[in-house]
Amino acid sequence: MDRRTFLKTSTVAAVAGTTGGAAVPSQAAPTRPPQSAASAVLKSYTADDHRRRLENIGRCRRAIRSCLRKHLVTNYLPAQCCYNLGEYPALKPWTLGPYDEQELDRLRDHGIQLIQIFDEWADPLRLFGGDKFTPVDPAAVRRFIDMAHQRGMKVLPYASTCFLQRTDPDFQQAWSREGDDLEVGFWNMARCSPASPGWRAYLLPNFAKILDEFGADGIYIDGGYVWNAAKRLTAPAKDEVVAFDETPQYDGAFCDLLALMYSEVKRRGGLLKLHVSGDQRPQSGELKVYDYLWVGEGVQSAERMRDAVKHHPPYVVPCIDMTFATVAGDDEQYLHAIPYLQFPLLQAGKPFTGERGNVPGVNYPRGERDWWVQRCRAVQKHYREHPNGPHTYGIWDHVPGRPETRLTHARWLKQYLPMVEEGTWAWLEIGESDLFAQPLPKGVVASAFANRELYLVLANYGETAVELATAEGYVDLGKPEPQPAKQWRLERRSLVILRRA
Repeated sequence: MDRRTFLKTSTVAAVAGTTGGAAVPSQAAPTRPPQSAASAVLKSYTADDHRRRLENIGRCRRAIRSCLRKHLVTNYLPAQCCYNLGEYPALKPWTLGPYDEQELDRLRDHGIQLIQIFDEWADPLRLFGGDKFTPVDPAAVRRFIDMAHQRGMKVLPYASTCFLQRTDPDFQQAWSREGDDLEVGFWNMARCSPASPGWRAYLLPNFAKILDEFGADGIYIDGGYVWNAAKRLTAPAKDEVVAFDETPQYDGAFCDLLALMYSEVKRRGGLLKLHVSGDQRPQSGELKVYDYLWVGEGVQSAERMRDAVKHHPPYVVPCIDMTFATVAGDDEQYLHAIPYLQFPLLQAGKPFTGERGNVPGVNYPRGERDWWVQRCRAVQKHYREHPNGPHTYGIWDHVPGRPETRLTHARWLKQYLPMVEEGTWAWLEIGESDLFAQPLPKGVVASAFANRELYLVLANYGETAVELATAEGYVDLGKPEPQPAKQWRLERRSLVILRRA
């Protein structure tokens, strides 16, 4: 899209104030991410701690004869959120102020470890003088990251392996296959080919700039890629070199590009969080291309998503897209995630007002029939009628917002974090074992987590309550004053986390 001169001229003063406080020089050196201390396993475990850990691991190894998968938990930050910096597109750029200080305090107290920010951190439509890789006010982005670092949280800004607006002056049609695009909301984006040398030469220096100039702790990558198994377009882009075997089981050029980006992130000591599409993971073979995989976009069934992503290697971060899916209650997404070493994403930041779906002068390619525009306008209507909330915090969030969402997230997070501390061995979806007095009832899934403590996660996916017995005594961490027991009643579609007594 061409620059919006009428918007730019009306917002010069607003841009100047986006740091929300004392001026920060635009060329200030980026802050450095907080250094990670040695894990407790290495630094502070006593001989007794190591003994308890090894005894619990041995207990599970002897008792569990089959399971879906085993995993050793290391370098895992499960407490993640998306932070809505503000509306984009909009009539003026987002700003930082006292609300953001207070919200980051709340997220710190909540236990959040990692924040991702979406493409509103930059200026993908070039409305205010930035571009897809450059914010309107770099000092404001640096300040936000500083604010998060001061509270012990990491920040990952948005980028993409393929997307660029077709109206962007830098776009070259030779980079993209004809018709390979995405039109939704305000985006009219080409999918640039990962096999295009020209696109790589344009993308990768900009990618490095994001990593180096703002003090971020890595990057969130929107793959936006149509994997080989689902491709319908066969004609290559004009600027495309076929270098890899491209099969339904292996996306060669795409995963080569991802691997290069992942290497650059790791070279800087950072994290890469990836989203491909829906509940998919990259078909990368033996290549390691991400630290965290975000799933959930466009899914209509949380049940089917669970069955798909439980086979993905860790670490999966689910976020059920409430635009298309429905859940029975606030606990439902934890039922689908926790037994499989996953923890749902929290949506936070500034309230999502929906303004971005109704900005004068911005082109919405599909107009009123676009589901994204319709949802934004529904959010905008509710926000105007209920300015004090409950708020929605993102396009995937509930509309209207649910007041219990954050409390529920904090309640489950408090139980989950000790269970997945560094050095934990996890046995997911246990089959035959001696941990129970009899075979598990139909529809019940159990997983074990062994470290200094031994935890059992029990999930009943059935529609009726069931009774079961553990071979040893455990306490229910969801109870205010838990007492050791061996007999357990699981209500329909419910989840409990037990700790060995």
